[in-house]
Amino acid sequence: MSGEHDPFADTSISVRKTVALPADQIKRAARLGSATLHEAGGRIGALPSSIKPTAASFRLAGPAFTVHCPPNDNLWIHRAIKAASPGDILVVYASGHYEAGYWGEVMSTAGMVARLGGLVIDAGVRDGALLEEVGFPVFSRGLCIRGTGKDFGATGWLNKPVLMGDIFVSPGDLIVGDIDGVVSIPNERIGEVLLAAEKREAAEREILTRLRAGESTLQVFGLDR
Repeated sequence: MSGEHDPFADTSISVRKTVALPADQIKRAARLGSATLHEAGGRIGALPSSIKPTAASFRLAGPAFTVHCPPNDNLWIHRAIKAASPGDILVVYASGHYEAGYWGEVMSTAGMVARLGGLVIDAGVRDGALLEEVGFPVFSRGLCIRGTGKDFGATGWLNKPVLMGDIFVSPGDLIVGDIDGVVSIPNERIGEVLLAAEKREAAEREILTRLRAGESTLQVFGLDR
């Protein structure tokens, strides 16, 4: 209808685009997995362990597009879907308010159409079975049927650092999520951590070979004193 306000648009918002990560880095990171990257980086970047995939098959890897939204309000997440670039992972801090479903089937469909890389939210989502059908990777604290509002006067922001648990996530950091959880690798350390993770993976393959040959974990790790 003419003159009707678009509830999901705000032309006054200027958002810095996330710098895309090289495709080979994203592919390597996805193969290595969250736990290996966390350990190889010096036990860094582990987001709250309560944040898990809403479907066991969901995995994600890509640059962070960060979102700070007010409690019980998802307007800024709608704005993020529009503002983010293909491949970006929406990393959402909901002001510490968990008891709401900030995301559901409609937003997953919008994220899929926008070719975003996934969602990591430190809060609840809804439509659990439908999220798996849509296939857009969603990582959250769990499912919550409580609805959210859209307050145009509430403060939020896009693509600035957010605090997830005890980890600051900045735009462009590497986000990797799988069944074990989610890790955030600072952008300036991505190359270094990927190399360390690949070396760690090779060392673990050697450990498995020794175990299958009959050695004990005490022997392999030098604990048999």
